[in-house]
Amino acid sequence: MSNKTIARDIPLAEITLRRYENPSKLKKRELIRKLCLSTGLLQPGDSRDVIVDVLHLMINSKNPISSEQIQSGVIGLRKKQKLPLKGIAHSNIRRQLKRLKDLFLIEKIKEGYRINENEKLINLFEEKIEKYYLQNILSRVKEYYKLVK
Repeated sequence: MSNKTIARDIPLAEITLRRYENPSKLKKRELIRKLCLSTGLLQPGDSRDVIVDVLHLMINSKNPISSEQIQSGVIGLRKKQKLPLKGIAHSNIRRQLKRLKDLFLIEKIKEGYRINENEKLINLFEEKIEKYYLQNILSRVKEYYKLVK
């Protein structure tokens, strides 16, 4: 029997994509929720959906906003929607901001957080995720397929 330790396989990059019904008749929060589900920012059945409110605030903000402003804005949105105040701790808000940054949707600048380069989300998806991130992952997966005989 071998005493070798098996190293954990840590991906260099990963993305989750899911397909849902046509989004044409959804209200704004539900539309953002489905976007989060579609891109793996939210898991199906997950009741902790504060990421939806964080992204909602970022989309509606014309100017950069601090994490503290985001936290108070999230609390306000959740109260207005009569949603439980789960996941509103500052540490969790910062974690959600990091997840949005990792997916190239937002950036941190001197004044606070904003949608990346004040760009439209569809442009960010096409330029940063679809053309760069996803193609890079697909290319590597293809290398594995080619080498497995």
